[in-house]
Amino acid sequence: MNFTKINPEILAAIKAAIGADKVFTDAESLDQYSHDETEDLRYQPEIVVKPTSPDEVSALLKICNEHHVPVTPRGGGTGLSGAALPVYGGVSLSMEKFKAIIGIDTENLQAIVEPGVITEEFINAVGEKGLLYPVDPSSKGSCFIGGNVAHGSGGPRVVKYGTIREYILNLEVVLPNGDIIWTGANTLKYASGYNLTQLMIGSEGTLGVVTKIVTKLLPKPSQSVLMMGSFSNNEDACAAVSAIFRAGVTPSALEFMERKGVEWVIKFDDIKFDLKDDVAALLMIEFDGDDLDDIFKNCEKTNLVLEEHNCTEVLFADTAAQKEELWRMRRTMAESVKSNSVYKEEDTVVPRAALPKLVKGIKEIGAKYGFESVCYGHAGDGNLHVNIIKAGMSDEDWKNKLKFGISEIFELTTALGGTLSGEHGIGLVQKEFMPIKYSEIHLNLMRGIKNVFDPNGILNPGKIMPD
Repeated sequence: MNFTKINPEILAAIKAAIGADKVFTDAESLDQYSHDETEDLRYQPEIVVKPTSPDEVSALLKICNEHHVPVTPRGGGTGLSGAALPVYGGVSLSMEKFKAIIGIDTENLQAIVEPGVITEEFINAVGEKGLLYPVDPSSKGSCFIGGNVAHGSGGPRVVKYGTIREYILNLEVVLPNGDIIWTGANTLKYASGYNLTQLMIGSEGTLGVVTKIVTKLLPKPSQSVLMMGSFSNNEDACAAVSAIFRAGVTPSALEFMERKGVEWVIKFDDIKFDLKDDVAALLMIEFDGDDLDDIFKNCEKTNLVLEEHNCTEVLFADTAAQKEELWRMRRTMAESVKSNSVYKEEDTVVPRAALPKLVKGIKEIGAKYGFESVCYGHAGDGNLHVNIIKAGMSDEDWKNKLKFGISEIFELTTALGGTLSGEHGIGLVQKEFMPIKYSEIHLNLMRGIKNVFDPNGILNPGKIMPD
C-alpha cells in the first residue's frame, strides 16, 4: 500500500486541528501504543493522537484521508488478534479520552455511552440501577466497550443472553473522510434498509471510528447459582455441554476448562481450588434468575445430565466469595498460560455438539506437529479458546511449521460447521487463514464493502483481508 509518512507539515496540521496537547511523538508513547496483548508483536506508530470529541476525530480523519496517512483506531489494548497494531505506521488513534457514560434510560432500558468506557465500569453503573448489560469478556476490567463493539466481543453469558450484536441499537460513527453519521435508530426493531449498525459491529475499525454507542439493557437477575462438574477426560465434559441444553435448561454461563490450564492458574494467581488427581477437565455452570426454586430445578436436571456423562464430582459455590474465586480462576486463565510459556491463542467456534470432535482433533494435530495445547472457553456456545504452547518445539518449527498446524485446526473447525473466530476477531494474525473458510467471492464482497467506506484504504489497513 502506498501511504504517506507524516512530515512536519502534516504534523502541524493535525496539531492545529486537534490541539498539540493531544498529539504525542515521544519515544515512550510510541512504544506504549506499538503493541497490544497479541503475543509479542510490535509495530510502532509515527504519532499517537488522543482526541476528546467526534469533531476532533473528524478533523483528524479528514487530514489523514487527504494525505493518505494510515490511521489505526485503538481501544483498551487488550485485543488478541493484532487489530490495534499500526502495521503501516501513521497514526495510532486512541479512544481513551471518550470515557463518559452519557445517560442511562431506565424507562426504555437503554444507555448511551462513549467507546472509551471500561466495560466493567459500565456493567457496574447500570447494575446500580437494577439493570444488566450482559456482555462481559474476560478482560472486562480493562477492555473498552468500543473495542468490544469493534470485535463483536462476547464472554461467558453469551450462551443465555446473546452476543454484543443483540445489545447495540445505534452507533455514532466518523467515516474515513470525516463525515459523521448515526448508523440506525434507538429502537428494538429495525427494518429500514441495510443495517449499518450490524455492519460496523465486528468490523475492527476498518470502516469507521465509533464515537457513541446506544445499548439495550435488561432487568438484572437477583439470584444465581454456580456449580462445577469434574470429568476424567475432555471428551466426556464436552459431550455433556450439548446434552445440558437438550435436557431443556439454559445456563447463564457454561465454561470448559482443561486440567493444565487450571493447574497453571492455581499457581499463577494463588487460586484456592482442590484439583483432584483424577480430574482432566471441568465444566463451570451458572444459572441466574429471580426464582431460586426454578434455578435449583435447573441444577437438578443438569446434575442428572452430568452423571450420565461420567461426571466424577459436582460442587456448588456456597457463598459469593466462592463464586468470585471460581470466576477469577476462569478469567485469569489466559494470563496464567501466557506467564508460563511462549504461546499463540486461537479462538475457534463450532456448533456445540461438535465440541468433543474439536477437542480430540486439536490434540491429534498437536501431536502431529509437536506442540501442546491448553483448551478452555465458552463451551455453552461452542467457543473454544486454544492456547498453543511452544513446549518442546524448536524455534525453527515454531516459526515455520506451526502455521500449518494452525491451518489444520481451522480446517477441522470449518469441517465441523464452525468458523475462525467467535469473539477475538481476525485482525492481523488470523487474516492469512481467511481463505480456509471464505471463498474468493465472499472475500471480494468484503473488499468491496471496505472500498465503499474507505476508498483510500487509510483506516486500519492490513487487517482482516488476506494479502
